[in-house]
Amino acid sequence: MNDQTLPKRADLPVEMTWNLESVYKTNKDWEADFAKVTKMLPMLTAFKGKLTKTGKNLLDALKLRDEIGSLVGKLYCYANMRFHQDTTDATYQALSDRADKLSTDVSAASSFITPELLATEGKRLTGLLARSKELRIYEHEFDELDRQRPHVRSAEIEAILAQAAELASGPDKVFQMINDADLKLPKIKDTATGKEIQLTHGNYASFFLEHPDREMRKAGFEGLHGTFGEMRNTMAANYAAQVKTNVFFAKQRNYGSAREAALGPVNIPTSVYDNLLATVDKNLPKLHRYLELRKKLLGLADLKPYDLYVPMVEGVDYKISYQDAVEKCLESLAPLGDKYVAALRKGFADRWADVMENEGKHSGAYSWGSYNTHPFMLLNWQPTMDSMFTLIHESGHSMHSYLTRKNQPYCYGSYTLFVAEVASICNEMLLAHYLLKTTQDRGLRMYIINHVLETFRTTLFRQCLFAAFEKEAHAKAEAGEALTPDLLCQIYKDLNQKYYGAVVDVDGLLEVEWSRIPHFYNSFYVYQYATGMSAAVALSTQIVTEGAPAVKRYLDFLSSGSSKYSLDLLKGAGVDMSTPEPVQKALDVFEQYIGEFEKLSATAPVTAG
Repeated sequence: MNDQTLPKRADLPVEMTWNLESVYKTNKDWEADFAKVTKMLPMLTAFKGKLTKTGKNLLDALKLRDEIGSLVGKLYCYANMRFHQDTTDATYQALSDRADKLSTDVSAASSFITPELLATEGKRLTGLLARSKELRIYEHEFDELDRQRPHVRSAEIEAILAQAAELASGPDKVFQMINDADLKLPKIKDTATGKEIQLTHGNYASFFLEHPDREMRKAGFEGLHGTFGEMRNTMAANYAAQVKTNVFFAKQRNYGSAREAALGPVNIPTSVYDNLLATVDKNLPKLHRYLELRKKLLGLADLKPYDLYVPMVEGVDYKISYQDAVEKCLESLAPLGDKYVAALRKGFADRWADVMENEGKHSGAYSWGSYNTHPFMLLNWQPTMDSMFTLIHESGHSMHSYLTRKNQPYCYGSYTLFVAEVASICNEMLLAHYLLKTTQDRGLRMYIINHVLETFRTTLFRQCLFAAFEKEAHAKAEAGEALTPDLLCQIYKDLNQKYYGAVVDVDGLLEVEWSRIPHFYNSFYVYQYATGMSAAVALSTQIVTEGAPAVKRYLDFLSSGSSKYSLDLLKGAGVDMSTPEPVQKALDVFEQYIGEFEKLSATAPVTAG
């Protein structure tokens, strides 16, 4: 880590930035579509009260709704991706706010559709579908709607709830602005060079937590969590507002809990969530076995939270350029077929990815886009194996979106959060398989397996810990308890004690970690990393062992969008997530990797702590 400061956005090489001009060449073009959507809204509301009077009315209204939705999605993504590339840019802060407001206006304008459809007798809807081939495309949507009947309110209340959506996004926006723009992280003196290094979200994990010098790991950990700790009251108030918002909407929609309200709309029973946590709880000794191995190989008398990410293998300084990582990722995905690889290769050439970290850039990584655009990937590249796995992870999301939009109409042109992590983690598992297949070097194999074990720890175990935190925090709020900083810290500390306490010293600053987790503002999302990984382990195994039949099932799944219920889509691909079996099998694979690592490390040198 030689750079002491981050580059300005304007100083980045164009080829390392995403091509947002492919969405709108200029902001003037964005304004034109914004005006177009604004003018279309009265056309949509004109159908109010007569939506199902004729089949033509219904078809025209739904087609107009879809056209508006596709346009507003394009407007929203462009504005927010521009904002995310430099969150200090006031122009795109404003555009992002306007896109949010327009999305709310669109929701309000279309809020009459669901109540009117539900007020129509089932026989009449069936008859309208039977007489119109074009309307039949919406049959699954109507089935979904019927299932949601108990949770849909009158047209008047639906309009109010749609307007309230803008207020509901407040806690997330506050967190983003604190985290990405206003938060001032400290500079840390490099123990090797004596130079000061600016701690950033991008280098926190890849440089500080993976640093071989324990003092540097500790300094990075304390620098980040100490900064958030100083804001614990603000962060607790903001997260409490997020939870209260979830509870409010759950009650308004007649759900038994906020968790049920989050899972119900995509037809995921809460038993899937509970089975996941219960299965992981039973397998915590496997995690403790891995942590004991980590402590042994690091040669530490005690294991601290900042010791959980440093590679356990000595003498492997794995560095890779972005361009080389792209090639390795493409080679590892060869089992998915030439068409898949060619499409992704073209995506990289067409600048789907925004690669480098810059001043003010949104932290982390994601894949985004809209029905009318190709996928985009936000990265904060570091020349490490972790970043290469992040790259192939986001590529999985992007290809899932690409194939869905290519094969599905707008109404099914996205996929639910429940299946969202399957493609990304399946890609990760295929990369791990490829890397292990192409090297016999013991040190490198250990390094790769170390990474895979960490993927299990962070994607399955850690996300379940997060999921348990969300479940308990919401349950406390629903029982009338105030989510004070002390309570939130205690919940988080107790869960870390349960998951890690048998081996790791969880005292100190770790209890404030909840305050820096962005996904808590996309409530009850994180459990799907764990279910997604469980499904991905099964699917990647099938792809490698079965070949063509498994690949066809998998590509069909990627191309199906939301045209069926999520659990049914995964069953079609070969995984039944309604049972604990895939979770248990994934944890068994985790144990197998531990065993292989133990054998390889039996005579390997110990890394200095």
